[in-house]
Amino acid sequence: MKVLIVYKSYHHLNTEKVAKAMASTVDAQLCKAEELSQHNIEDYDIVGFGSGIYAWTFHRELVKAIQSLNGGGTKRAFSFCTCGNVTLKYEKMMEQLLTKQGFNVMGHFCCLGFDTFGPYKLIGGLNKGKPNEKDLEKAKEFIKSLIRRI
Repeated sequence: MKVLIVYKSYHHLNTEKVAKAMASTVDAQLCKAEELSQHNIEDYDIVGFGSGIYAWTFHRELVKAIQSLNGGGTKRAFSFCTCGNVTLKYEKMMEQLLTKQGFNVMGHFCCLGFDTFGPYKLIGGLNKGKPNEKDLEKAKEFIKSLIRRI
């Protein structure tokens, strides 16, 4: 099973931690969003897309990378994110984008990440230490469950 994980991780590298945990579990290829043009998604059985949440949306570099692709209606994909507030449903936003680009969306993973956006910086940030080992284990279980379904 060939897996490509495309991600954008910026401020605290929260999403990179999740991407690396997933990749190590299924021997996936990691790719930063800005380097996606160097890969042919047709070479992979499933492609994951993830970023932190910046001002209530996925990072613009990741969105731009996805918009440059055509999943052809059959290419399997999943999404993931790290954010300051998991009660907001970011997966719908990503599912709509991936579906519009012709991907068959298999699932979404989200966990808390250390967040110093806006006023949170004044109080030293939210979710210090996140994602933690428990979060990374959940990310590993998520990707294993996706692979079992294929």
